[in-house]
Amino acid sequence: MTITMATAVDLDTDINEQKVIRRIAWRLMPLIIVCYFFAFFDRVNISFAKAALQADLGLSNTAYGFGASLFVVGYVLLEVPSNMLLYRFGARRWIARIMISWGLATAAMIFVRSEWQFYALRFVIGAMEAGFAPGILYYLTLWFPKSHRGRMTSVFFLATAFSGIIGAPISGLILNYLHGLHGLAGWQWLFLAGGIPCVALGVVVLLRLDDGIEQAEWLSGEERRLISVRLDRQNSGIGEHSAWRSLLMPGVLLLGFIYFLIQIASYGLNFWAPDLIKAAGGGSAAAIGFLTAVPYICGAITMLAVGRMSDASGERPKFVAGLVLAAALGFFATGAFDKNVVTLVAALAILGGGVVAAIPTFWTLPPKILAGAGAASGIALINTLGQLGGIVSPVMVGSVKDWTGSSTPALYVIGTLCVLCALLLLTVLPRGLKANDLPEPG
Repeated sequence: MTITMATAVDLDTDINEQKVIRRIAWRLMPLIIVCYFFAFFDRVNISFAKAALQADLGLSNTAYGFGASLFVVGYVLLEVPSNMLLYRFGARRWIARIMISWGLATAAMIFVRSEWQFYALRFVIGAMEAGFAPGILYYLTLWFPKSHRGRMTSVFFLATAFSGIIGAPISGLILNYLHGLHGLAGWQWLFLAGGIPCVALGVVVLLRLDDGIEQAEWLSGEERRLISVRLDRQNSGIGEHSAWRSLLMPGVLLLGFIYFLIQIASYGLNFWAPDLIKAAGGGSAAAIGFLTAVPYICGAITMLAVGRMSDASGERPKFVAGLVLAAALGFFATGAFDKNVVTLVAALAILGGGVVAAIPTFWTLPPKILAGAGAASGIALINTLGQLGGIVSPVMVGSVKDWTGSSTPALYVIGTLCVLCALLLLTVLPRGLKANDLPEPG
């Protein structure tokens, strides 16, 4: 009976499937993008607040890097449990909970008055946000067949580019023009701007999202069956592992290490680009904000182009490897040309085009070997291992700058790690991860 149904569905034309995918995308993706925008807006904010926080709280570069990294510690500790709870309670309620609690914690940054309060609250913010990104990535696997995931994942990660394109200039303008308003420092307004909208978005998620395609009453029964059969066929080829068993799969652990290397590069850009531009003579906070947007603009363009090309070819690992090699070139060039703002921004543009686009392309790999409960926990573990890079990168760059007076040696180290990442993608992936993602003929 199942085979008969699958055969019947396969007789539908490709344009019907494309039409349904477009309906799903327009229903889900705008809200998801806005939510993830605010997740990365917080990362932009903490980098822009750096100078003012250091001045007000008396933080060294190392202390700032440590505090910024504590966000990741909280995130890492609760990542896998959070995604397991999402699988149990449903995406709608759990993602709404994440948005509301992390929004309140982010807004509470306005009350920080000491170094230890800074450390504690950054840890709490990470703990509250834990599970959001992997939860959304798992959620997308419930709606989109694999031949569409390159584009959909790229659209999702556009939020990271928007956080730089839109968020960085806004952060600079807030620091310039809201400082002192109602007795609050500019950096306090930054965290209010990042936190309060998340609370409202959590309510919208609760009202707007569905837990899966079976609950999507805005699709017809035929449309739900069409996508469900596609997804069931793909998942039957993978096999469903238990939540705990998936955590020990060699492919999952290897992907976690690869993502760890990518995240070292990503956090190197997110946390230190404004500081590098300022040191090179980038001008006022507002000017630095606009210049910081450049690598994210390049990343957004590359992300959309590569998402479409990787869906067309199905050769995901090769695209990820190419992008991290571009990021390596960007890091080497950033270190070499960090004294001139024009050449520095050009180098950051190459870096952003590589590392920003590498992340969504990477996330098309885990669903090749994970499904069901195993996908929820496995994706969370991969993201958890990757986020450890967010601990290593800020502390390493901050410490090197304190020791040497320059960020250049740390930038060269990150570039070398990007080369290592590309080599792993091209040489040691198991067969399941190398499999082509082109759709099967109907």
